[in-house]
Amino acid sequence: MRSSEDAPVDSMGCEKAGSSLPPKERRFAVLVSSLLSSQTKDNVTHGAIQRLLHNGLLTADTIDKADEATLKGLIYPVGFYPRKASNLKKIAKICLLKYDGDIPSTLEELLLLPGIGPKMAHLVMNVGWDNVQGICVDTHVHRICNRLGWVSRPGTTQKTSSPEETRRSLQLWLPKEEWVPINPLLVGFGQTICTPLRPRCGMCSVSGFCPSAFKETSSPSSTPNKSGLKKKFR
Repeated sequence: MRSSEDAPVDSMGCEKAGSSLPPKERRFAVLVSSLLSSQTKDNVTHGAIQRLLHNGLLTADTIDKADEATLKGLIYPVGFYPRKASNLKKIAKICLLKYDGDIPSTLEELLLLPGIGPKMAHLVMNVGWDNVQGICVDTHVHRICNRLGWVSRPGTTQKTSSPEETRRSLQLWLPKEEWVPINPLLVGFGQTICTPLRPRCGMCSVSGFCPSAFKETSSPSSTPNKSGLKKKFR
């Protein structure tokens, strides 16, 4: 699908955060990266993580002790950085008090952390704990699955209206062993080929199977056409 196209997610995605750290610290780094990644490009999130790491502020203990203004300065210009700095402090405190500086090990507990939604929680479970409970669906995965006609609203032929609805629809037919790799595959595809505006359909290896190809639209297609495309990923 994009074998000849490198994408930012390949080297700067959340799953790369703290890859050289011990397991406990790496899990926390992945959680922090996931929190910072919303409404933010991978290279900006990666830069913020590197600044936190180089300043010794990428563990629950060090973030808990850090001044919030310092955190704001280090994570800027990630989207909504003041709110995220505040949530980082809250998350660090919770992880220290309840998990001995580690992160929650269940999806339900992760979703209780401030600023952590389903997309982030599934990514952290998949990468941090190697416990696959769902597909991590961001805006790229949501957009592309609708363009390809892979998902639809329950009992209809209408496009899904949210990443969570896309996740539930996609999980109905995609084999579980593909739940983790489908995220970086489609995120990278969305960063390089199937972009939000003016997708590069002429360079797309699956355009012949795509009901949205060459329509030059910024909105996901509402036309479902699952049968042929599912076979390409089975």
